[in-house]
Amino acid sequence: MPYVVTQNCCNDASCVSACPVDCIHPAPGEPGYRTAEMLYIDPDVCIDCGACADVCPVGAISPDDELEGLDLRYLEVNADFYAGPARREVDLPTPAVPARPTVAPGARTLRVAIVGSGPSASYAAEELLSRRDVDVEVTMIERLPFVGGLVRYGVAPDHAKTKEMDRTFARTLRRRGATVYLDVEVGRDVSVDEIAEHHHAVIVATGADRDRTLGVPGEELPGVHGAREFVAWYNGHPDHAEASFDLSHERAVVVGNGNVALDVARMLVADPEDLRRTDIADHALEALAAGSVREVVVLGRRGPDAAACTVPELLGLSKIDGVDVVVDGEVPIGPDSTYKTRLLADLAVATPRHDRRIVLRFDSAPCQFLGTDRVGGVRVAAPDSTTTDLDAGLVLRSIGYRGSPFPGLPFDDASGTVANVGGRVQHSEVDEVPLRGRYVAGWIKRGPSGVIGTNRVCAAETVDALLTDYDAGLLVEPTGSADAFDVLVRDRRPGALTADDWTVIDRFERSRGREHGRPRVKLLDPTPALHAAASSH
Repeated sequence: MPYVVTQNCCNDASCVSACPVDCIHPAPGEPGYRTAEMLYIDPDVCIDCGACADVCPVGAISPDDELEGLDLRYLEVNADFYAGPARREVDLPTPAVPARPTVAPGARTLRVAIVGSGPSASYAAEELLSRRDVDVEVTMIERLPFVGGLVRYGVAPDHAKTKEMDRTFARTLRRRGATVYLDVEVGRDVSVDEIAEHHHAVIVATGADRDRTLGVPGEELPGVHGAREFVAWYNGHPDHAEASFDLSHERAVVVGNGNVALDVARMLVADPEDLRRTDIADHALEALAAGSVREVVVLGRRGPDAAACTVPELLGLSKIDGVDVVVDGEVPIGPDSTYKTRLLADLAVATPRHDRRIVLRFDSAPCQFLGTDRVGGVRVAAPDSTTTDLDAGLVLRSIGYRGSPFPGLPFDDASGTVANVGGRVQHSEVDEVPLRGRYVAGWIKRGPSGVIGTNRVCAAETVDALLTDYDAGLLVEPTGSADAFDVLVRDRRPGALTADDWTVIDRFERSRGREHGRPRVKLLDPTPALHAAASSH
């Protein structure tokens, strides 16, 4: 009875270190790990101990005899990995992982500031605070009054298991040595240089907060939006709560076919009653319930074999009640076709049964957005240059994210990241001299690639670089103390919130959620939670 990884896999790789027989691949350090769609358990090696399932933070691992319904497809997905060329890559020599530096007992306390509170920031904090060979204090600084970053504002509401990662990260905030400041913006309330005066090092982990653009005529028309804005809107991000999307037309078009594209397509046609059981923002739920969208066309500029979505996300589409997933056109398959391509071929011949549907259309490059005062459709071009016009009242561009320049650090505009090598910030994209005491982790470091758990290895690499520099005496001793930094923050931002405040907010949201059969009811403003807590004492 081997265990099987299913849809919610976050690539955190906690299961890899827990496995006593090394049967989970690709593992960190192995070829293909950073780009893997998910992890896979070798059924011929698994000894059925269940250690991997015990540590999985999102409950994605089950014994094969407990799989039901569409989850049974993961038996094929797993078998396909170990039978195909992807598995052969794992057999290549594993790159050596540099040993972590050690610091002599009794050495001075290392003080590190981390900007951000999403997965990469939380993994970096955990990596530092869990070390036994050096005394570390971590200061986390978050612009919003809420923590979570990508987990809170990027994961689709109906992926409740994935969102359970927030409990893991919450434990980090409560660790001894952690100090948290929420509702404090670096660059507005305090500069990165001022932070550095009170810390040995600063790790910036702010993610990617902009959409890539297409450069297509009509892209500036009202009704053409970035998918990131739409995702932030339905996830209750305070910066996007007032956004408006025209949902009055029966058809919407999504440009791009990665995981985010499938997320937004699913949200547009999902049954509102199903969404009521999630943590979707109330304003988005009301708007989607009142909307008229019945068809979402998802455009891929290349063929089916180049579809950017992962197999788990594609399988997840098939679980939406009352919605057909249709592939427009034929999908040729051969003996070397991937599981994803074979799955698309099955969808191409399936018989539609419902009045709501998601249409996956390949070899369709948008060449113009149509309309005058607002978007009314999309003109798409096939590889032979013939064009087709699709009527649509809403267009969501989902072709990737990019980071924004961070005040006080050099920015590589071509990649949309802070210029760095292995997490060490460098003076410029052409000058690889490190900027002493400045580091990055997550998407602002490497670009928007991988899934939530991928940030764990990314953060570990950055922390290893930081500790190596610390051990070598390359970090400058801070001139200000932790108490002095607290005075500075309180002076600049008197209303700054703490980890205790976040605990109050988190409990309040979950309590309101339980009252309505939901995981949580998200706040846009923390005041109601804090007032309720104050009045109860």
